Amino acid sequence: MGISTEVTDEQIAVVTMNHPPVNALPVKGWFEVADAVTTAADDGARVVILRAEGKGFNAGVDIKEMQQIEGFEGILGANRGCYAAFKAIYECPVPVIAAVNGFCLGGGVGLVGNADTIVASDDAFFGVPEVDRGALGAATHLSRLVPQHMLRTLYFTAQTITAQRLHELGSVHQVVPRADLDEAALEVARQIAAKDPRVIRAAKAALNGIDPIDVNASYRFEQGFTYELNLAGVADERRDAFVKEGR
Repeated sequence: MGISTEVTDEQIAVVTMNHPPVNALPVKGWFEVADAVTTAADDGARVVILRAEGKGFNAGVDIKEMQQIEGFEGILGANRGCYAAFKAIYECPVPVIAAVNGFCLGGGVGLVGNADTIVASDDAFFGVPEVDRGALGAATHLSRLVPQHMLRTLYFTAQTITAQRLHELGSVHQVVPRADLDEAALEVARQIAAKDPRVIRAAKAALNGIDPIDVNASYRFEQGFTYELNLAGVADERRDAFVKEGR
């Protein structure tokens, strides 16, 4: 369990998240994702695949852990960890492919939104339920997946959107049966890994350089409102309600 990495003969690093029961990552887990992605590229990987074991890709932060931590250390740790993981994926010098199964919620959208390519299973769905938790965040990353007015509606209502719909919108590259997901992600990774790695790394840097939004600064701006809601006591109310409901 935890975060693990395997490297194929084609120099494809496969980073796997495995935090039962729903891959809601504890504070430590977010930093481990960041370290795994960064280390893979530093060790010469040509492509990184981020995937998950279990019934869903990622359910965001571990709210139950957060509510058990005294003071503000829980929210601070979770926000810093998410920032580190999202940043590591975006700034990874080689392409990152997200292989998404089942649910991808909250921080999961942050991971996927900063990836370079998304392959999803036909049971996958995406959403940012932050307003129901008394927090804000990952709108930066959701905005990379859907048009602006859809973003606002999804964000305000905490509704989800299917992988098939995202495929139609052009943000998900491919939707496949769950049993075929890993192979589909590997197939895309092999195509990239077969290219000259010097050119691919230059291409990644160039594409990041022409992005219209600084995703790191944008996410930090969102986090400021999360901290305001936390200081006002709103966030604790919503998180306590979530834990009490036993979700």
